[in-house]
Amino acid sequence: MVLVPSVARPGVLQRGATALQRAVFGLMAFFLLIPLAWAGGGPAQLNLYDTPAEARWAPFFDDMPACEDSGVLSTISGRFAGTQREFWNSSLAIAGFDRVREIGFRSNGLSYIPRRYCVARAAMTDQRQRTVVYSVGTQLGIIGNTWGVEWCVVGIDPTFAYAPNCEIIRPILEREIGKAKWLAEYGIKAHY
Repeated sequence: MVLVPSVARPGVLQRGATALQRAVFGLMAFFLLIPLAWAGGGPAQLNLYDTPAEARWAPFFDDMPACEDSGVLSTISGRFAGTQREFWNSSLAIAGFDRVREIGFRSNGLSYIPRRYCVARAAMTDQRQRTVVYSVGTQLGIIGNTWGVEWCVVGIDPTFAYAPNCEIIRPILEREIGKAKWLAEYGIKAHY
């Protein structure tokens, strides 16, 4: 048995192309109109990132010490000396702090863990002045029982954990918008 190709009738090809165009147009309209329906479909749903930290099922409160608190500064200087001694075999330590200033309080938004962002100038045992950037956060201490502190000494970050120039530990907006106003005072050059 030999198969002979059939001769297409005029209009059949036209109807098939039109059906394909309608199907493609219908799918495009469907995929474009669904997000529009969701966008205007009533009040926005409150999600985890819109909820203030105090209103969560495991709330965070902003009961943390100030930037110039002696407990915060002694924690930084003690941990810095211990890190230098144990990991880098160095006797470098922080002798004292001055120009302690807050650069942000809950600057990343109300839904994040409450933090107080600070900057200070540290007098080091090698007779140099260096900038210390740190944040004090609520419930960031041991097992979340008390406040905790994250810190970085500009120029002494051998693992580049907070590189460049301890910028990662600063508030999000301070990294981009507000750093020019205090960088020169602490001896750091802006990169723009």
